[in-house]
Amino acid sequence: MESYRFLLDISIILLLTKLFAMATKRVDLPQVVGSLVAGLLLGPGVLGALQPSAFLNQIAEIGVIVLMFSAGLQTDLGELRRNGRSALLIAAAGVFVPLAAGAAFAAVSGAGRNLLEQLFFGTILTATSVSISVETLREMGKLSTRSGSAILAAALIDDILGLVLLTLVTGAADDSVQIGAVLLKIVGFFAMSVVAFVLLHRLIEWWMESARWDRKRFAIISLAFCLLYSYAAEAFFGVADIVGAFIAGLIISNTMRVTYVASRCEILSYMFLSPVFFAGIGLKVTSLRLDPSMLAFTVAFIGIALLSKVIGCGAGALAASYDRAESLRIGLGMMARGEVALIIANKGVALGLFDERYLVPIILMVTVAAVVTPICLRRSYPKNVYADLVESPLVEGYTEVRDLDIATQAMLDIHRGLQGKPTTRGGPAGKQN
Repeated sequence: MESYRFLLDISIILLLTKLFAMATKRVDLPQVVGSLVAGLLLGPGVLGALQPSAFLNQIAEIGVIVLMFSAGLQTDLGELRRNGRSALLIAAAGVFVPLAAGAAFAAVSGAGRNLLEQLFFGTILTATSVSISVETLREMGKLSTRSGSAILAAALIDDILGLVLLTLVTGAADDSVQIGAVLLKIVGFFAMSVVAFVLLHRLIEWWMESARWDRKRFAIISLAFCLLYSYAAEAFFGVADIVGAFIAGLIISNTMRVTYVASRCEILSYMFLSPVFFAGIGLKVTSLRLDPSMLAFTVAFIGIALLSKVIGCGAGALAASYDRAESLRIGLGMMARGEVALIIANKGVALGLFDERYLVPIILMVTVAAVVTPICLRRSYPKNVYADLVESPLVEGYTEVRDLDIATQAMLDIHRGLQGKPTTRGGPAGKQN
């Protein structure tokens, strides 16, 4: 029976994350907070009902890949180019300030024994978790605000910059790796991606236009392409798989059937992959018991992680001509850390760049940042739902997928009504929890 334990683990994760998400929504908190808290309570750090496993880690990794693939699918390249200067300025400041602050803290605290180890601590703080911020903004109805668009665009660039920095630092840590070769691989990957976009985008568009209606094969082959591109990025170029997934999404974006493909990926992510991923962050907290010195280190590290993003991204937003309120929201929206920080930490342990005992403070930092960011974002926006809304093609893709699901449910309700069956509770669209 032990071999079937994974079935019980997944069922517990799916049920408990949804129950906690519904509970947090009732107290006016984003649902993602409930999923994170559920994982923390279920994990070995509190109740010990679930234990991290290789299988759950692999499912969570696929969940991250699908999240980034969806982000690429729903990104408008034209809007990225139009917002490129502002987003790049915000992202660059949001990488440089945490990098410098983290390296300085590691040097002062003694956590980093040399410059490379100190830079590695700083690198952990650089990348923003775009999935947490985007889901929170979408849930609040603020994704189409000026600040919401800036958070989305900057977070995407921020992740790429952070992963490039990770590749450089890990390459420098390995004596057998030449920095020049690492840089060449990174440049080669992005050059290949440009060529792939030019060659494959039109081919995919032609293929999708060959059918008169949406077909399941579009979603299946697109997902297979995402996984293949993610593998190629990691295996052949040393670039993180989530960057490959995002670029795979960009290649398919703006095609005729992209909304259909994105909606199918959204269902897969919402029903299965995302709960495992968000709960997995909490499951990684193996113990909440820290000695006084490590507790002080953890509290200071979390404070630096949060403040460095707010200061860096907020200053970048001010320099990009956003007002103070918008700059504060952008800084708060960029605080969340997630999969990238954990990837960097795991690589650091594998390369011997820092002691494994610092994993607990890093995991706690990720967990606290993931919980605090949605709460701060909710408090920073005005109660008026329509305040600060702007038209932005960059975020239309995200709302298009949700609208498609609502329209599909409405059609099902109408069909049931014609058959004399009761319609979905809550009106024609059947609001789902």
